[in-house]
Amino acid sequence: MQSLVIGALNGVSYGLLLFMLAAGLTLIFSMLGVLNFAHASFYMLGAYVGYSVAAHAGFWAALAVAPLVVGLAGAALERWLLRRVRPHGPLHELLLTFGVAYLLAEAVKLVWGLGALSACVPAVLDGTLFTVYGVAVSRYRAFMMTVSLAMLAVLYAVLRVSKTGLVVRAALTHPHAVEALGHNVPRVFTLVFAVGTALAAAAGVIGAPLFVIEPAMAESMGSVAFVVVVIGGLGSLGGALAASLLVGCLQTFAVGSSASFGTLAGFAGASLPQEWARLTLAQLAPLVPYGLLVAMLAVRPRGLFGQRGDDA
Repeated sequence: MQSLVIGALNGVSYGLLLFMLAAGLTLIFSMLGVLNFAHASFYMLGAYVGYSVAAHAGFWAALAVAPLVVGLAGAALERWLLRRVRPHGPLHELLLTFGVAYLLAEAVKLVWGLGALSACVPAVLDGTLFTVYGVAVSRYRAFMMTVSLAMLAVLYAVLRVSKTGLVVRAALTHPHAVEALGHNVPRVFTLVFAVGTALAAAAGVIGAPLFVIEPAMAESMGSVAFVVVVIGGLGSLGGALAASLLVGCLQTFAVGSSASFGTLAGFAGASLPQEWARLTLAQLAPLVPYGLLVAMLAVRPRGLFGQRGDDA
C-alpha cells in the first residue's frame, strides 16, 4: 500500500506540473490557433529568470517577477514577429516559433552557462504537511498542486464566465464584429499570448526546486507537453488536465516498477527472446507518453476532449 500511495502522489504532482506547462500552450492554441513550438523554451526561461531573482529577492519575488518578464517577452514575440507571419498561415507560425525556441536555448547558455543549477525550496514551504499510510506529503508539493488546480479554476472562470473571455473567444472567430464593438483585436491576441507564456514561466519557477535547471529542460519537458495537449484534445483545458494526470501517473508507476517484459510475458503464457525479456518497465518509462500519443492518434485522433469531429 505504501508504494502505491508514493507512486500515486508522485504521479499526481508530476501530472499537475505538466498541466501547468500545458495550460499556457492550450490557451494559446484555443484562442489564437497558434501551436507555439517555443512554449517550453519560455518555461525554461522562467526557471532561469526565477533562479536569478530568487538569489537576490527570494522565491516569492521570483514567482511574481519571472512570469511578468517572460510574459512581456511573449507579448513582444507576438506583436513584432508572429503578427507579421500570421497572414501566411499556420506553417509560417510554427516555423517562426521553432526558430525562437533555438534562439532562447542559445541565449540561456550565453547568460547562465552550460552547467546545471539548483533552486531551493522556500523555508515556509519546506517540511512535511501531512502523512498518508506512512508516506510524507511535503508542503511544497501540496503548494504546487494547489497552484495548478487554482490555475485551472481561474482560466475556466475567465474564459467561460467573464466578459473578457467572451471578447477573447469572439475575437478569434469574428474579429471584424469585435472590432466594430470597439475592441482592439490585435491587442487581445497579444494579451492572450503574453498570458500563455507567463503561465509557462510560472510553471518553470514552481517546478525548478523539484528538477534541475539546465538548457536541456525545454527539450525534455516540451515534447511531453505537446503529447499532453494532443492526448487531451487540442484547445481543451479539461482534456489537458486529464491527459496530464494520465501521463504523470503512468510514467511514474512505470519508473517505480521492477517488472520485466519476461515476467509479464510469463503471466500471459508467452515467451520472448532473451534480449527483450531482460527489459524492464522502468527502462521504457520515457517512452510511455509517446506510446500513449500513438495509441490516441490511432483510436481517437481528436483526443479525449477534442472539439473537432475528425475521428476516423
